[in-house]
Amino acid sequence: MRKKKKVIVAVTGASGSVYAKLLLDSLLGLSDQIEKVGVVMSDNAKEVWRFELGDEDYDNYPFTFYPKMDFNAPFASGSAKYDTMIIIPCSMGTLGRIAHGISNDLISRAADVILKERRKLIAVVRDTPFSLIHINNMKIVTEAGGIICPANPSFYSIPKTIEEVAQTVVSRVIDLAGFEQDSYRWNEE
Repeated sequence: MRKKKKVIVAVTGASGSVYAKLLLDSLLGLSDQIEKVGVVMSDNAKEVWRFELGDEDYDNYPFTFYPKMDFNAPFASGSAKYDTMIIIPCSMGTLGRIAHGISNDLISRAADVILKERRKLIAVVRDTPFSLIHINNMKIVTEAGGIICPANPSFYSIPKTIEEVAQTVVSRVIDLAGFEQDSYRWNEE
């Protein structure tokens, strides 16, 4: 039997709240593979969610939410043994702080812990175009062991709604995190 995972989901103030919502929805359906989900949202993330999605449904998930400055959260230390951290969407400011080891809030501290413990960090960056600073920060995080997964949807599944388009990114993230899921696979029945 496969070991259940402990997952951190961080939501920053980058545009793309639909990605965070769909990931949280998907994690609900993967409860047989998950031991714990800890969520941390920046203040801007909540504001962007309200603006883009028109609700505050992030409060309705049965996961444990931590304030952005709660350095007593279990995943602020490597001893808590969280397996994976997904930052979705990941702002370029957050990525820059992670790339340069600036742990000034729980998101950047948790990412620092995940990288130092050689665990899985997935940053779903959402800005476009990328400046050379962004590209260099992505390179640094990649060299430190992180995975940069730009929020670039695929279209070969012929998505019909915004949610279906966004789900192509979320499905890729779930695969990268090592979860088993039913999702569209290129050229498979």
